[in-house]
Amino acid sequence: MFDLKDQVAIVTGGANGIGQGISESLAKAGARVIIADIDEGNGQKVAEKISGDFLKLDVTDKENAQSLVEKVIEKYGKIDILASNTGIYPDVKIEDMDEEDWDKVFDINLKGMFFIVKPVLKAMKENNYGRIVITSSVTGLNTGYPGGAAYGATKAGILGFIRSAAMEYAKYNITINAVQPGVIATEGLKAQLSGLSEGAAEYIPMKKLGDPEDIGTTVVFFTSPEAKYITGQSLIVDGGQTLPESPGDVI
Repeated sequence: MFDLKDQVAIVTGGANGIGQGISESLAKAGARVIIADIDEGNGQKVAEKISGDFLKLDVTDKENAQSLVEKVIEKYGKIDILASNTGIYPDVKIEDMDEEDWDKVFDINLKGMFFIVKPVLKAMKENNYGRIVITSSVTGLNTGYPGGAAYGATKAGILGFIRSAAMEYAKYNITINAVQPGVIATEGLKAQLSGLSEGAAEYIPMKKLGDPEDIGTTVVFFTSPEAKYITGQSLIVDGGQTLPESPGDVI
């Protein structure tokens, strides 16, 4: 099951954290993975590790995104899978936030997603096949935290986007879904969210943080032949984090 042999996959933000977990999981399932990231150093390392390719990508640059898609098609002739994972999560409370702070999060998390998804969809439509999975979050639609207003707004926006996009492209054998990670143990998360510690696991029913591979395997499922009849959906992967009505309900 979940055999992605001969599938060509692009992973944006694939050089670190959750993106690295997605890249490694897709490669393990047999896909040829192209890591598209602004971090050239780590991107090259991960690409070498999984015998994939690296292409530098700034998702806020529309021409860069279009050029990357063209390069992949020129080399491989197709794009079967897109895991759109690039995102930032600054910790800025509303009263301290200015317009530039807000715009930066939206430019990367939401507009940047659109810049890469649109040309990929065109290529998939021509091939009458495609699988797109976008990394959203439990934050925004299910939960929130002080300092996460802009981030949560973009992640909720992704879930609104996939439903309409899935309807537009279903007739072309293209599925568009999302994964909603909970608290995943990445270095970036620990560095940017000052309140995060292993103590956060106490508020999760499974008593542990998630691993990037937990998100990677979910992406593999959504992009596999077995998930061919699933589109416009999102899957929460959070160890039960969003289940309790209050912290006191965690046993």
